[in-house]
Amino acid sequence: MKITSARFVTSAVGLDDCPQSDLPEFAFIGRSNVGKSSLLNLLCNQKLLAKVSSKPGHTRLINFFVVNENRCFVDLPGYGYAKAAKSERQRFNDFVADYIEFREGLKHVFVLIDSRHEPMTIDVDHVTWLVERKVAFSLVFTKSDKVKPGRMKTNQKLFLEALSEYTDGEPQIFTTSAKSEDGRLDLLQFIDGLARN
Repeated sequence: MKITSARFVTSAVGLDDCPQSDLPEFAFIGRSNVGKSSLLNLLCNQKLLAKVSSKPGHTRLINFFVVNENRCFVDLPGYGYAKAAKSERQRFNDFVADYIEFREGLKHVFVLIDSRHEPMTIDVDHVTWLVERKVAFSLVFTKSDKVKPGRMKTNQKLFLEALSEYTDGEPQIFTTSAKSEDGRLDLLQFIDGLARN
């Protein structure tokens, strides 16, 4: 899959505010500061398409990007932003959950995991929630350039072990780095296959 165009369309504050579209949507979600915006920019080969911030919790809306005019990448608010007020965190969780459960055009969810860390409860809980809702998903381990390969493989194995009691088989795994561009082509090829089915 070659990216020839990518453009920001709109931001939504909830499911009812999402744009009407017939395009297949691919959503990206993960803990705050896991590198969602950086990954989207890498995939689309545009450094400034999605806003990157060093401060966790920067993405607080559902952001839509049309790619090649035939599919849509969706940047979802990061979960686990501890400094936000509890009521605000709950609002984020509610409208993200509504989008994932009820958005008709949603084709697949990519859950981003920081490859530098052993499994975190908040990540495992989110993935098991997707399993319970029968939502198609893959795991994307980010920041591979910041961890030794052996440690990264160990962390991935530990994460799969943490999921094993909730899933039948193992989900698709990608390893990525916005800096080295590791995993970009594999992820784009996978998305292209899903979009064609």
